[in-house]
Amino acid sequence: MAFVEFRDVSKVYRMGDVEVRAVNGMDFAIEQGEFVVIVGPSGAGKTTVLNMLGGMDTPTSGTIMLDGQEVSAMGERELTQYRRHDIGFVFQFYNLVQNLTALENVELASQICADPLPADEVLAEVGLAARSDNFPSQLSGGEQQRVAIARALAKNPKLLLCDEPTGALDYETGKQILRLLQDTCRNTGRTVAVVTHNQAFTQIADRVIEVREGQARSVRVNEHPADATTLEW
Repeated sequence: MAFVEFRDVSKVYRMGDVEVRAVNGMDFAIEQGEFVVIVGPSGAGKTTVLNMLGGMDTPTSGTIMLDGQEVSAMGERELTQYRRHDIGFVFQFYNLVQNLTALENVELASQICADPLPADEVLAEVGLAARSDNFPSQLSGGEQQRVAIARALAKNPKLLLCDEPTGALDYETGKQILRLLQDTCRNTGRTVAVVTHNQAFTQIADRVIEVREGQARSVRVNEHPADATTLEW
């Protein structure tokens, strides 16, 4: 069994008499320790996939597995525990608490999970040891995203999910954040999945899942992933 599996997963939203099939019979697998890029245009269903994999939404049908757990069969209480302990989230916007320092923002995550990593050590790993006492308003966009990544990693999650993590950043800073995520995967063996519309990001992935019209139109393994710092888009 793969580390992550989607088996014939569908998600249907109903708005009055209108039925929207955001995900339509999706199948894919991810192995442990892979750096995965889930790519597709707006409206393709990729964020819905991330939300279901992260336990923030439930499938209408099909099976979702993570590390032997059937996520799709979990109730609300189990999903809360799953989100708290097993999943780290990084979003396009940093969602930091403005009146807490960088270190305190990271410590927030470690207070709610079972086996956290030391907040100061994780901040150092993302290159912000010297900025731990700074508030978000005193940090650049790239630094704030690094704090957000550190906060997610401090939970010691099984899976790190990143939704357009460079979307609010300039080109060079975006490449630095991608390199940080790539290095995190390589150095810790943690499984990282990045959702994006940017086809250029597929060059750095171990596995590429291309999503269109609610389906995984192609799943391919990249034998020679590029270094994130060499990307151009």
